Amino acid sequence: VQLQASGGGLVQAGGSLRLSCVASGVIFNIDVMGWYRQAPGKQREFVTSMSSGGIIKYADSVNGRFTISRDNAKKSVYLQMNSLKPEDTAVYYCAAPKGATYGQGDTVIADGEPKWGQGTLVTVSS
Repeated sequence: VQLQASGGGLVQAGGSLRLSCVASGVIFNIDVMGWYRQAPGKQREFVTSMSSGGIIKYADSVNGRFTISRDNAKKSVYLQMNSLKPEDTAVYYCAAPKGATYGQGDTVIADGEPKWGQGTLVTVSS
């Protein structure tokens, strides 16, 4: 399972960006997909997640400004970020924090290990 994130860039405070992430591989199910971020000099933190059944969670710092959505058929998750603030500056990582069920050769593997994308940089200028 590979996760490929895109859509980062430079934006002024108050602006918007939309991040996208697509999972590749022979994937049967990813229960939870989400976004994490890591600001310079800080630990990686949870931003938002969405289960395949539609249960959504947001960090308090982004609630009301960010919106997560996913397209299960396309194995994709999106993050609409509005009213961006300089403190939102970070590398944003797409994740399948509870792992995935996928095919490997003739085997179906239910793997609970978190999967991470490579990250996309979001820079918000003041």
